[in-house]
Amino acid sequence: MTAEPLRVGVVGLGFMGRTHLGAYAATRETGEPNRIVAVCDRDPARRRGELGDHGNLATEGGLFDPAEVAGYATPEELFADGDVQLVSICTHTPTHVPLAIAALEAGKHVLVEKPIALSSSSAQRLADAAAAAASDRICMPAMCMRFWPGWDTLLEAVHDERHGKLSSLVLRRLGVRPDWGAGFYADESAAGGAVFDLHVHDADLVLAALGAPQRVHSAGTRDHVVTRYDYGADGPLVVAEGGWDHGTGFPFRMGYTAVFERATLDYDLQRDPPLQRVKDGVCVSRDLPPGDGYRGEVRAFLRAVRSGDRTGLPTAADAVAVTRLLEDELAGLRS
Repeated sequence: MTAEPLRVGVVGLGFMGRTHLGAYAATRETGEPNRIVAVCDRDPARRRGELGDHGNLATEGGLFDPAEVAGYATPEELFADGDVQLVSICTHTPTHVPLAIAALEAGKHVLVEKPIALSSSSAQRLADAAAAAASDRICMPAMCMRFWPGWDTLLEAVHDERHGKLSSLVLRRLGVRPDWGAGFYADESAAGGAVFDLHVHDADLVLAALGAPQRVHSAGTRDHVVTRYDYGADGPLVVAEGGWDHGTGFPFRMGYTAVFERATLDYDLQRDPPLQRVKDGVCVSRDLPPGDGYRGEVRAFLRAVRSGDRTGLPTAADAVAVTRLLEDELAGLRS
């Protein structure tokens, strides 16, 4: 029998809202039944499906037929819609925690965009609400890099030591500060700078791969940071660089170089295919599954909602941990 489609609402129809709509559409095509039944945005044009095209990475379509989708001007209206089973929160960062808590209290499963908050105390509020609702609702922070083809390969290699122990890991994520969002990204008090909006991906990857470091050593600013994560004398060398202070026209770059005892993995988004493995003197390009981490996280979220199995999902507690790590990094930066 074909499973009934899970019924989805998306709150916020900017770039990330469009990205989530596209990811739900892509997972429908690959066997994860779901249906967009409601959207929410203050802009009537967006509620009619007139969405823009912005972002670091190209995403597919995701437009919807407003004749078949309820459009709401406020999140409260969408949360009150009994037809909605799960929601994606794709609004500006300061609203993530209160909206995610409200959605949980309305009985919805929640996928909430990163960063969930700019302070660990605020993130903890959502973690507490998620724990209280955990018996029948899922709250998942959208840590897309854990599901990105080639980056999930890195996590697996660190965890199962298929190439031996990790010796060093260097992560890079560089681009131009987004110029959409009505000035939101230029407001550090709201967006958190590149540290919270961009570098957060690599900080989360480090925690997911290796756990919490003993300490961090950071240099730079909120718009361009370099951090060494100290895992002690016997641990790997781990460094991450993230910044969006490059000039207009600079191509978005993300990558890593991971040196293991018996192999090196190297990922460069600008290369096709992006992942290479060097082992026994031979460099081999690795074929990766199609798609991106947005599709991967949505697929994992839908499967967890349907099955109740949360194995491998990022948690709100994980988001608290990465927020605390970023707070530690900020303590070493110039103002």
